[in-house]
Amino acid sequence: MTNPGHANKANVTVADFIQIRRGEHLPARIAGQIGKEISEGRIAPGEKLPTEHLLSKTFGVSRSVVREAIAQLRNEGLVETRQGVGAFATDVERRHSIRIEQDNLTDRASFRSLFQLRLPLEIEAAGLAALHHTVEDLTKLDETLGRMSGADKWTDQGIVADLAFHRQVAAATQNEYYLMFLGFVAERIHLAIHAARETAVLEQIVEITIAEHVAIRDAIASGDPVKARNAMRSHLIGAAQRIDLELEIF
Repeated sequence: MTNPGHANKANVTVADFIQIRRGEHLPARIAGQIGKEISEGRIAPGEKLPTEHLLSKTFGVSRSVVREAIAQLRNEGLVETRQGVGAFATDVERRHSIRIEQDNLTDRASFRSLFQLRLPLEIEAAGLAALHHTVEDLTKLDETLGRMSGADKWTDQGIVADLAFHRQVAAATQNEYYLMFLGFVAERIHLAIHAARETAVLEQIVEITIAEHVAIRDAIASGDPVKARNAMRSHLIGAAQRIDLELEIF
């Protein structure tokens, strides 16, 4: 990670990162570590991050988890990715990120507020996705559903796929701001998914969640914005109820 243009800085190395404990949500925690190095200047603006392979070895996680972490940092405006080249820390003046530290959301009132914000944004995103989705968008939705319902659906990889599904719905709106904001929110809503899995019979909760996502996908594919909004609304209300979260729903 040497950058000659910043020789006066103590550049971060992979040794500065620590392995993530398995009980933690891996992508968010990895993004938090890398984001701190960027925000505090140990990874300089314009500096290239280590490769996915090296980061996965350093943190002791899969490359797909590293990709999710980099996606979160991109949503927060801390990194930019260049096809076939890698990820780079953005220049300070180009950062337009919204940051909510993950630990702040252990407070139930703060988490409820974020979930309440999620409700109108995701419902409207589903409606817009029904109107503006492409064939490629549907293909990507199907890919995430395949990962959600595959052999890893009981593991953290199932949660990663769940979050990817919601980001893809946002992408299907063809509105970059929905993708920016909902990508940010989705990475923090993993707390709801973990909580739901811990307070219910895992087999039941996973199958119910998959069925709700299939309904959203089918409604979007139908091109009916009302149907898509209703499917997303039903899913989000169910998600809130599964973690005993009382929302103001109109």
